[in-house]
Amino acid sequence: MPRRNIDITVPDLTGRRAVVTGASDGMGLRIAARLAAAGAEVVMPVRNRTKGEAAIATIRRSTPGADVSLRDLDLASLASVAALGETLDREGRPVHILINNAGVMTPPERQVTADGFELQLGSNHLGHFALVAHLLPLLRAGQARVTSQVSVAARSGQIHWDDLGWERSYDGMKAYAQSKIAFGLFGLELDRRSRTQDWGITSNLAHPGVAPTNLLAARPELGRAQDTAGRKIIRALSRRGILLGTVETAGLPALMAATDPAARGGAFYGPRGPGSLGGPPAEQKLYAPLRSTEEARRVWEMSERLTGTAFAA
Repeated sequence: MPRRNIDITVPDLTGRRAVVTGASDGMGLRIAARLAAAGAEVVMPVRNRTKGEAAIATIRRSTPGADVSLRDLDLASLASVAALGETLDREGRPVHILINNAGVMTPPERQVTADGFELQLGSNHLGHFALVAHLLPLLRAGQARVTSQVSVAARSGQIHWDDLGWERSYDGMKAYAQSKIAFGLFGLELDRRSRTQDWGITSNLAHPGVAPTNLLAARPELGRAQDTAGRKIIRALSRRGILLGTVETAGLPALMAATDPAARGGAFYGPRGPGSLGGPPAEQKLYAPLRSTEEARRVWEMSERLTGTAFAA
């Protein structure tokens, strides 16, 4: 089935420094490539240097001379997050765009981060929370746009406040939804606090819809030896142009949220096709679990306590 070409215009980003997590492959690589093609200096913090070098080679094949570079980052380690913050602080360059894109999804068995947090909450939310805290001076200096990737999984579910780490009864999908709800609430609270405390940062949310990205691919380190059945179905539907997006279109809502001059702080961007599964990007109504300012405040305070980081004024 032919698929209508879906794309957006990314404005000229010459002189802008962009940091994109999870940019070594898949959707994140395509986001980084588009930013670099628009003239941005793109910093790609990666866990796997070999994959990162391959990603840079891919970007430079399409954009010779692209200003792209790697830094080390493991979001499942608060020490690694702090080290990246120190590295970028020493470099002294303002950050103008931060796209919090990296994530893990549904390990079949419960796993924990280096700091003992349930892996999805720790990597998807707490690691990024700490990263933004460490980068706050650079983000303020750059009057930055911060875009955080959530998921259609955040449209239902809740924060498991009585067992945040899912130690009593692990459910991978519910734990994933929790991590993305917490992350979305943080992104919205960041925008509110920036406005009330005059940080000069704009923070918004994006989600990619449903596409054959690498989230459900084989990940031996997560205990997943092969692609999930769900990913195989998603890939087949995407290939036929049925409802779902592609790896290329999945990154467009985040690109719009991060670069479109009209994109708003506190807003939510995703595909506007049926069920928000695919299609061109557009502003969308917030999912119900993301609307409570009290829940957002509670997530913020919990995250400061668990990560030992604070947002200094």
